[in-house]
Amino acid sequence: KEREELEGPTPEDISQQYRERLEYELGIICKMGFSGYFLIVSDFIEYARRSNIPVGPGRGSAAGSLVAYGLLIPDLYPIKYGLLFERFLNPQRISMPDIDIDFCMNGRDDVIRYVAEKYGKENVSQIITFGTMKARAVIRDVGRTLNIPLAEVDRIAKMVPEGPKVSLEKAIASEPDLQALEKEKPYVAKLLSISKALEGLARHASTHASGVVISDRPLVEYLPLYKGPRNEIMTQFTMDRIEQLGLIKFDFLGLRTLTVIKHTIDLIERTLGHKVDIERIPLTDEATYQLCCEGKTTGVFQLESDGMKDLMRRLKPGVFEDMVALVALYRPGPLGSNMIDEFIQGKHGKVKINFTLPQLEPILKETYGVILYQEQVMRIAQVLANYSLAEADELRKAIGKKKPEVMAKHRERFIEGSVNNGVSRETAERLFELIEKFGGYGFNKSHSVAYAMIAYQTAYLKAHYPVQFMTALLTQDMGNQDKTIKNIAECREMGIEILPPDINESEADFSVVEGKIRFGLGAIKNVGLKAVESIIEQRKANGPFRSIHDFCRRVEGAKVNKRVLEGLIQCGAFDFTGIPRARLLAGIDDISRFCGTSHDPNQLSMFGFTAGESEGAIPLFELPDVEEWGFKEKLRREKESLGFYITGHPLDRFRDDLARLVTCSIQDLSHQQDRSTVQVVGVVESMKVKRTKKGDKMAVISLEDLSGSIEVIIFPDLFSSTSSLLKSDDPLLVTGGLEKTETSMKIIAKELTTLDAAREKFLRALELPLGEEAINDELLDDIKALAFTYPGECQLRFRVCSSNGQSYLIAAHNRYRVIPAPELISKLESLIGTSVRKLTS
Repeated sequence: KEREELEGPTPEDISQQYRERLEYELGIICKMGFSGYFLIVSDFIEYARRSNIPVGPGRGSAAGSLVAYGLLIPDLYPIKYGLLFERFLNPQRISMPDIDIDFCMNGRDDVIRYVAEKYGKENVSQIITFGTMKARAVIRDVGRTLNIPLAEVDRIAKMVPEGPKVSLEKAIASEPDLQALEKEKPYVAKLLSISKALEGLARHASTHASGVVISDRPLVEYLPLYKGPRNEIMTQFTMDRIEQLGLIKFDFLGLRTLTVIKHTIDLIERTLGHKVDIERIPLTDEATYQLCCEGKTTGVFQLESDGMKDLMRRLKPGVFEDMVALVALYRPGPLGSNMIDEFIQGKHGKVKINFTLPQLEPILKETYGVILYQEQVMRIAQVLANYSLAEADELRKAIGKKKPEVMAKHRERFIEGSVNNGVSRETAERLFELIEKFGGYGFNKSHSVAYAMIAYQTAYLKAHYPVQFMTALLTQDMGNQDKTIKNIAECREMGIEILPPDINESEADFSVVEGKIRFGLGAIKNVGLKAVESIIEQRKANGPFRSIHDFCRRVEGAKVNKRVLEGLIQCGAFDFTGIPRARLLAGIDDISRFCGTSHDPNQLSMFGFTAGESEGAIPLFELPDVEEWGFKEKLRREKESLGFYITGHPLDRFRDDLARLVTCSIQDLSHQQDRSTVQVVGVVESMKVKRTKKGDKMAVISLEDLSGSIEVIIFPDLFSSTSSLLKSDDPLLVTGGLEKTETSMKIIAKELTTLDAAREKFLRALELPLGEEAINDELLDDIKALAFTYPGECQLRFRVCSSNGQSYLIAAHNRYRVIPAPELISKLESLIGTSVRKLTS
């Protein structure tokens, strides 16, 4: 009914098609005994929607079921997108249905609680999972037990390659250094021998991320239960054993993007006064597709990696089907083949699309002749070779598993069926080879449509409500420093101003204030939840704070102590007073004493108010008169109190030079080759000084740029010559070897220098634009004096514009060469009243 409101009445022949498919699906579901399963899933999803808990549009193959759509389980219309029921439930293969449901992170536990209360707490349980002793971890565990020094154990463990299928046996066989250690040192041989015996054993128990089992009787009648460290109850059997018992598990997944979408919609209503129904936004919105075509999708679900941004710029999505294809294309298989190029060239009309046979055009038209989805493989087998869709699903599975004997049977079946339908044997053989090649990379279209929908929704919100969207994203990522750095950089790129915390405007989380984003009080270090709640409650009850003294008088001193005040002052939360941060911090002892005594009726303080004074009276103390911090010091203290730079960044003044000096940003290092030499620029966020076995000092630093941070290892030789640079706040240029694993990256530093020194090396000339009438002896004398104050190797040039419109370039004598320091450039620009051009040639 709702779909008809949007798209108009359904024609009778289409209605008949729906009825037939519904009857077919219902017959299979009832025959297989899964009616109860569907009704239970429908019930808890209906509860979530009723409770305003966001639910994902669907995940996996369940989106191919019209019955599931009718029960509002997935919010995707399977017939519209050509999704197949048999991809979800195959009537020829009895297997448990698997409907994965995404919920908002904040509401997932509430849905599980509802299920436990409705179906009986004794009948519902989460599922156990066991962490096993993997190759590296078992070496560390055994080494600790054998009292082998930690550094030695760590060195041995790191000789074992990382990866999902690595075993100690294979690692020792492929690593000569490990073999040598095993032969030379008896304690290493013992370590490896015990480790091999223990490898693969269960190490600890934890709760499965999403699985919940629901039973018709108390679970103790089927299996033993286990109480976790937080008193949570879970099964003692793992998921596969539970299914063997005949019990059904349900997947309750938490998806943070749904939380971001809900928060964005709430912010839109709160700040702009209108509601957005995210499930009814148009799928033809130009601004959304333009955002994707330009690759401006940081923070957008599934579309924010650099590789995906590059793919979108090439593909230029213009319809929703293109978004579906993007999710399916950006995977290792298609990326490693020529599928993507064929798809893009077909879309842009650069090559003639070859469907091989006219019968295949309706199936392959949306993907420009490329076999991209598993459902397309199934349809081709059905149309050409008379497969039933259930048989076609078996073919799909066989292609994925690549079993030669099974594929041989399907090859014969497909070719004979196609020949019987009038297709030449040669064409049928070629088509089967194509299916084998591209079908192996094929993606589940149901899953692709579901995730493309969430991607489109987040892109739509970012395109139309950028401030609200980025505010929600910052709040969601508040605990992740690298993501927050990236999000702040994205806000700056989008022209969205981020304001420091303010005790009169900030909420606990990030908030929208007059088209800008205000940092939340909850993000300030050393400012606990009780202090934040106390400040906000007092503000709501009695209005804004008028001064630092008013703040201290009204907020409980027990909750707002000296450390809390320091954090609030350093990040700028009291900037509204107009008093410089340096003065406020210099008077911190007086302020904190005033906070402590102003709430004690038994203490009369020199900071209190005299009898009969009004609230606006001036307290009997003044703050010390000290000079305000410079820009660098202000940034340093912001970083100290927030963990981030807000009012600026130490790299801001070098933005023009970064592209020339670095290999890429820190965030983009993931796309560089392992063991390649890279150059990055950043500021030292933290440093740990260690000693080697020989007693020499070395350092491990965290280097941060505008996009993220990375660990940099500095060995003794380099550390001894650069330790003074590491202790300064100056941005550094680091050259070194990149070391990548599946889970982490680090740089082994080879060279290290300040960014100022690196710029000097690259800058060849400073060009000063001057009007002919502005040139006089006084100006030239001032420029000459500056040149002698900053001597260096960079040439000074004058671009003189004459009154007739012509310009002349005049180079100063070599004795006036300068060092292109930012201070010099700033002074020159003040003198001439315009920007100085920085030239590299």
